[in-house]
Amino acid sequence: MQEYYIPTSDSETEFVEKRSRFIGHVAHVETEEEARAFITAIKKRYHDARHNCWCYVIRNEGVVRYSDDGEPQGTAGQPMLNVFTREKITDVVCVVTRYFGGILLGAGGLVRAYTRSAKDALDEAGVSVVRRWVELSIPCGYNLFAKLQLETESWQGIVTDTEYGADVTLKALLPEERAEDFTAHIIDITAGTVRPVVCGEAHKAVPVR
Repeated sequence: MQEYYIPTSDSETEFVEKRSRFIGHVAHVETEEEARAFITAIKKRYHDARHNCWCYVIRNEGVVRYSDDGEPQGTAGQPMLNVFTREKITDVVCVVTRYFGGILLGAGGLVRAYTRSAKDALDEAGVSVVRRWVELSIPCGYNLFAKLQLETESWQGIVTDTEYGADVTLKALLPEERAEDFTAHIIDITAGTVRPVVCGEAHKAVPVR
């Protein structure tokens, strides 16, 4: 299955631009129904706000929607959506609430503010990659620990745990298609003194940033 990217967690961020208060929310959703419910909940929570602009992308349903919610056309929903499109994030809903501060921002100012709010909320939520992984156990001497950490990361692997004893054991996830070559590479560069062991496979989301 091809990999894809989703928000790691829900988030809330806020900043003020020329007295207007922008509150960004990002959440992971898997259906349009969930996205709509999230938008409704945010609108209810901030019922006294001038605008609750939103966008969402649902991978399995092939659905992409956005709304400027009363802001000038093209200044809110689309710029917000562009943040997630550019970052290749799916199964996501974002709502940016604006409390108007009495000073007009202009079209360019609105685009920048809504873009920033969506990006801030995504950065706060974090990004996870969803794909099939091979789980490896990599026992080694302490003298090789740092080197093997770097090697794992350079092969797009992720160290998930470390066990310390007489030796040290790295627990790692490697992309399915790289695991076999990675194992051969580790055996080669350590002259056979380190041999990664396959512990299983998993299809799951793993934080990448």
